[in-house]
Amino acid sequence: MIGKLQGQVDFIGEDFVILMAGPVGYKVYTPEILTPKSTVTLWIETIVREDSIRLFGFLTQNTQNLFNLLTTVSGVGPKVAMAILGTIKTDTLLSAIATGDAKTISSAPGVGKKVAEKIIVELKNKVGGSSFDFASTSDSSTSALPDLLAALESLGYRRLDIIDIAQKIVSANPDSDVSKLVPIALKEISSGK
Repeated sequence: MIGKLQGQVDFIGEDFVILMAGPVGYKVYTPEILTPKSTVTLWIETIVREDSIRLFGFLTQNTQNLFNLLTTVSGVGPKVAMAILGTIKTDTLLSAIATGDAKTISSAPGVGKKVAEKIIVELKNKVGGSSFDFASTSDSSTSALPDLLAALESLGYRRLDIIDIAQKIVSANPDSDVSKLVPIALKEISSGK
């Protein structure tokens, strides 16, 4: 089995790259955003089916581990797992699973509410393990996050555009309620544009 590949990105397709490792070009499916002619190292997950052998590549082992966890959920195959990882940042996804935020997970293409809820139920106890650097979200800091996200969404912001900012603000102000967090978030969002 191939565990890791290092080489130059020769071609970028819709959901894959051709990675030249020496004289051989490997077709690697990846959620990562890579640039042509760049040299990269990808952690490889090989999936063998009756009719195909596919390589899935990730820049970090945490992303690879999360891919493997996602594919253990019934109804989530490699294609859906790649769509989730290609749409939602790893930290954001881990936070969504830990806090039960099905709306964020279902924002990925091909993922409905039921699949998102199934991911949360089956993986909630697994994402806090030592294989992930996920100690940053404590119970006190997650309590205001859903309310802050709901408030910002009601103002017309997309969840995927604001979730990272909201998480940082809630972590930095763990004792503040939503009425104090919304102005901070709006100021942060407007300074980022």
